[in-house]
Amino acid sequence: MTARNPDVPTRRLLGIESSCDDTAAAVVSVGPVGARVLSSIVAGQTALHADFGGVVPEIAARAHVEKLDTVIRAALDTAEVTLRDLDGIAVTAGPGLIGGVLSGVMCAKGLAAATGLPLIGVNHLAGHALTPRLTDGLAYPYLMLLVSGGHCQFLIVAGPTDFTRLGGTIDDAPGEAFDKAARLLGLPQPGGPAIEQAAMTGDATRFRLPRPLLDRPGCDLSFSGLKTAILRARDTLVTAQGGLYRRDVADLAAGFQAAVTDVLAEKTRRALMTYLALSPDAPALAVAGGVAANCSIRSALQTVASNAGVQFTAPPLALCTDNAAMIAYAGAELLALGLTDDMTLAARPRWPLDNDAAPMLGSGRKGAKA
Repeated sequence: MTARNPDVPTRRLLGIESSCDDTAAAVVSVGPVGARVLSSIVAGQTALHADFGGVVPEIAARAHVEKLDTVIRAALDTAEVTLRDLDGIAVTAGPGLIGGVLSGVMCAKGLAAATGLPLIGVNHLAGHALTPRLTDGLAYPYLMLLVSGGHCQFLIVAGPTDFTRLGGTIDDAPGEAFDKAARLLGLPQPGGPAIEQAAMTGDATRFRLPRPLLDRPGCDLSFSGLKTAILRARDTLVTAQGGLYRRDVADLAAGFQAAVTDVLAEKTRRALMTYLALSPDAPALAVAGGVAANCSIRSALQTVASNAGVQFTAPPLALCTDNAAMIAYAGAELLALGLTDDMTLAARPRWPLDNDAAPMLGSGRKGAKA
């Protein structure tokens, strides 16, 4: 819950999210006693993309068009409100797969035009970055590690529109690397949970896998070389013994997970040093994104935070992965500042949070880097 503020009126916002392969709608109430998620509905598309080894943008866009009205109605019904009870409509306007983003934006525009409610375009990454405000009421500024299938960034979050990027991935995002590694090992998708499950019985020390960019200063990350190392180790085993045994898969999964964990932990330690130099009143490290669900990674980040003497926050899994509650909450913060949009709001495939930072390289399978 956020801190009490008697001067803040209670606002209820509808949030709409359709940037990748989840169609979501939610209603969030933000007022003097804090924020409450009144409903959060997510319609996934895993089954639609299962045969293709990844998200197919055209299929995702069509599915969003088919599901948006259904999830919005479910969100309103679950929250026991109507459109007349709302104070605004917040929608992901980017970054992401342009077809999906456009579907959500056009739907939100239609609702805003029909009801006269304020329209608020939200940066999908800002939604993730502000989630600890929704769930734990973190005070600005805090350090955010956004780590997901399409993005990985270290951000100092100083306000709803004030983000400073300290570093990020220059190629594959961690979630994307997990998916690719799982496919190389014959494990199902999504790769994150599959790798974590296989790693439970594996020996993380059997294979010498790289820890990319740890020999260089700064907070940028790289995971494509780690994926290549898995490929080579797998091919060596297949050549030597004619295939992969279950133990081989477990050991490679454990080694891969350990490498990703080590890289994220060390880069987080470096980012914390930069953040703490600002002398924040209530220092905190937050993590969000689907990869934050990995127990090994979460435990390592918690240790880093503890060693640095800062609070560690990881929102519930349902609010770490793509959802519309975070979009509604971010919209509420923007609405409180008087920041709204009109019917010229455009869908954006790229939308950096820190406009002063150099553009990140690469483009992930699940969305463009920003």
